[in-house]
Amino acid sequence: MADLLWDDVKCFFDPNLMGSLPDVRVPDASVEDWQAVLDLVAEKGWKCQYSEGETVLPVPRAKAVLSRLADAECPDLRVWPTADVLAIFRFHADDEVDFDVDLRELQSQERFDVFCGFLREIGRRLGKPVQMDPGGMCGVNLALKHW
Repeated sequence: MADLLWDDVKCFFDPNLMGSLPDVRVPDASVEDWQAVLDLVAEKGWKCQYSEGETVLPVPRAKAVLSRLADAECPDLRVWPTADVLAIFRFHADDEVDFDVDLRELQSQERFDVFCGFLREIGRRLGKPVQMDPGGMCGVNLALKHW
């Protein structure tokens, strides 16, 4: 049985309410936390693709990504915990692990369970809460705060 039932929480995952790309984040993070996320992705064998602009590159160490020049393009890491659920990590700052998910991809119990499991893995690895806010509304938690 699922930890959370889709029918009980689907209002929090409504793209019309939350925006289709809510902000998912781990505040009070560090370069070490970012590296722990990169290590987790590799350990779990989740499909991923790191890119800087249009250029696809091997996944670097977090320290290298986060120490790029201020005017450099923000790289991203696309992670697929399953073929039909995508998380896009953005390396904006070293003090917050930040990623997006497309709520339109989570509209079933099966996909929601994958998403919750993904967040749970990140939260446990970092020992920190994973938060989700409507896109562009940091600090307005409409969904579950602690995974």
